[in-house]
Amino acid sequence: MTDQKRDRDRPWLMRTYAGHSTASDSNALYRKNLAKGQTGLSVAFDLPTQTGYDSDHVLARGEVGRVGVPVGHVGDMRTLFDGIPLEQTNTSMTINATAMWLLAMYQVVAEEQGADVTRLTGTTQNDIVKEYLSRGTHVFPPGPSVRLITDMIAYTVANIPKWNPINICSYHLQEAGATPVQEIAYAMCTAISVLDAVRDSGQVPAERMGEVVARISFFVNAGVRFVEEMCKMRAFARLWEKVTRERYGIEDAKQRRFRYGVQVNSLGLTEAQPENNVQRIVLEMLAVTLSKDARARAVQLPAWNEALGLPRPWDQQWSLRIQQVLAYESDLLEYGDIFDGSAVIEAKTAELLAGAEAEIAKVLEMGGVIPAVESGYLKSNLVAAHAERRARIESGEDKIVGVNCFDTTEESPLTADLDTAIMVVDPASEQSVLNGLKAWREQRDEAAVQTALEQLKATARTSDNLMPATLACARAGVTTGEWSFALRDVFGEYRAPTGVGGAPVAVAAEPGGELAAVREAVAATAGELGVGKLRLLVGKPGLDGHSNGAEQIAVRARDAGFEVVYQGIRLTPEQIVSAAVAEDVHCVGLSILSGAHPELVPDVLHRLRRAGVEDVPVIVGGIIPAADAETLKAAGVAAVFTPKDFGITTIIGRIVDEIRLANRLQPWAAPTHATS
Repeated sequence: MTDQKRDRDRPWLMRTYAGHSTASDSNALYRKNLAKGQTGLSVAFDLPTQTGYDSDHVLARGEVGRVGVPVGHVGDMRTLFDGIPLEQTNTSMTINATAMWLLAMYQVVAEEQGADVTRLTGTTQNDIVKEYLSRGTHVFPPGPSVRLITDMIAYTVANIPKWNPINICSYHLQEAGATPVQEIAYAMCTAISVLDAVRDSGQVPAERMGEVVARISFFVNAGVRFVEEMCKMRAFARLWEKVTRERYGIEDAKQRRFRYGVQVNSLGLTEAQPENNVQRIVLEMLAVTLSKDARARAVQLPAWNEALGLPRPWDQQWSLRIQQVLAYESDLLEYGDIFDGSAVIEAKTAELLAGAEAEIAKVLEMGGVIPAVESGYLKSNLVAAHAERRARIESGEDKIVGVNCFDTTEESPLTADLDTAIMVVDPASEQSVLNGLKAWREQRDEAAVQTALEQLKATARTSDNLMPATLACARAGVTTGEWSFALRDVFGEYRAPTGVGGAPVAVAAEPGGELAAVREAVAATAGELGVGKLRLLVGKPGLDGHSNGAEQIAVRARDAGFEVVYQGIRLTPEQIVSAAVAEDVHCVGLSILSGAHPELVPDVLHRLRRAGVEDVPVIVGGIIPAADAETLKAAGVAAVFTPKDFGITTIIGRIVDEIRLANRLQPWAAPTHATS
């Protein structure tokens, strides 16, 4: 043992993904987090802000301030960062379709603070391509979306050179079901598409493409299989080195460096025995910190209770302390890469790299990532991979502690009072935001607003960079909804392929198995009702774009013999009820993960009754606290399913039960179903 003190590497940026209720509430939270030792900000915006709606739009109802902070205009951005010097703060903003708009407002506020904008550091996520495949916060068609990305990159390279104008985001691909090979391949295809677009736009001279490459970052996911995940990151780094050197001729090794931030996997966090999520989070963090040669530049960890609802500040503090213990108490940062020379690590890395390169070649043969999105190829692959994963969990092949094995448990003091184990957004905050938006519109110069919007639309019809016109809109007092609807007028809006129709069967209906029994019940019930097939409508009301669960229900219901009506995301209750009536469905299934269920589900029930639909059961799935589930059932919801209900075939069987009950048929003698 030596007393010699080793030199330590500088720790990664430590962030907490945060924002809720109002700009002033979120500002107070950010100041507290920075005081606790957080070294960067990661701003969560609410769904209306992410999808380009003002808080008083019909689709924003119930969504305002739920999963992030509402920012409707530059005044909100001013409040959000009040007392936080932006020139000295590294800020990550999880924003995509409206990324240009949010960056413009951020720059204006920094200027008001007296900051030198050339010294601003941070990241706008801005990977709109993956929104078509996973999170669903896209607005515009792929072509205009790539233009927005391109214009932002060109602008920041010239004017905010330390800013990361995009992080290619594979995180949500894994959440949507991607295997490690798919995650690497599809993210790299997106990066190639973006870099090709910037190169071909003519906005950046060829000799400055190295500066573009140097500002491209990635945002990745790390699951609990931490050896495989670490090898994935090593493969990512090698592939990026190869692509940037061979495809774009970047000679400077520093500019070719693979730079990435990470949020560890939220998909694997469980509602059952949620205390187990703490060790899951630790293992997932190790995957992206242990290997120095592929270590994350920034890390943000979810909280142990995210499968239950919105984490409290204390829960987020716990996740921050996990990072701090590893960085400051352990000796990890005192050594070089501890996996150099490992035959096992090298073999796994090479395997992932080969698989990713083969898939990249396939996508490039199709014309690149945009044609692969538009054709539905990528989405179908992700839905299929996710279905296969769910099937492995249901069969017990993939073990999830506390869920499908070792599920006996002691009472947990952490969840003894579920109503206080999560944070609840005050419903009054939405009205506060609406009042503020109304006041903002009344005090601004309306003529200046209209002039700025007309100039934005005029610029959108040309090939000129959109960032200057967007900055002018921010300074004039334009709102988030006004900016995005001006561009909708020019670019149109886009509904991405759902991937459901092309997904293969993931679970075979083997004789004597659960799916075979459910198929029999579906066919028998259809016969007793005198219809060819039972019809299930799967609806996503509001702005929640996390469609993975809805897609898996739709695919399994199809495989069980249902005719499935699934129109994708972002529907109003009125649209869902209209579809239910027009398609004469036998059950309506609603999927909501944003916390907007108290507003949206009763609205659907009310509209169904007003339309005279009395015998169609409504079921709901999502992250729904127990107290809310009881309230929904009292309002007329037939069944509520949450992440603890992992058996999808069992859920489909329960849907058949509810259809039979609603139509006064005798219960089907089927296998025992989970309680709702």
